[in-house]
Amino acid sequence: MIIYFLRHASAGQRVANPQKDEKRALDKDGIEQCGMVGRALAALDVQVECIVSSPLKRAAQTASLVGNELSYEGKIQFDEALRPGATFADFRRMLEKYARQEAIMVVGHNPNLSEFLGRIISEAGCEAGTELKKGAVAKVETSRNSGILQWDLTPKVIRTLYEAAAAESSRPKISRK
Repeated sequence: MIIYFLRHASAGQRVANPQKDEKRALDKDGIEQCGMVGRALAALDVQVECIVSSPLKRAAQTASLVGNELSYEGKIQFDEALRPGATFADFRRMLEKYARQEAIMVVGHNPNLSEFLGRIISEAGCEAGTELKKGAVAKVETSRNSGILQWDLTPKVIRTLYEAAAAESSRPKISRK
């Protein structure tokens, strides 16, 4: 199975009240990040059979916006195993539900999403030193009990690639005869 780990995009400052924080939406930068990440994934021909998200608003928005860019037509699934504070055991149980899928995307929060990624790619099952920035996406190919990190793209890297491509396309072409 291929698992795309996507951390929710920028959502401004944390709110002290946990119930209000759960309803915190993406900010302008976060919405822009989702568009760029989604278009980059589409350019990489990423296709997922299922998108599973934390039920918190910022994660749900990230899942929806990136899913739209991928032309994902399925219904986004919400799972408590991607909520802040969920355990690796919760995450493993969630993965078992989708074991028949070839490729899924999971959308959640740090520190647990980075922990889950680190534990999936480490041979001993301990946490490898990984950190997903807001709006970052990592591709992991898994087999039975382990995974191999294929790539990890941050919004900053994606923005740099877009800017380089735009600069290249705006340069005058020199024809050689």
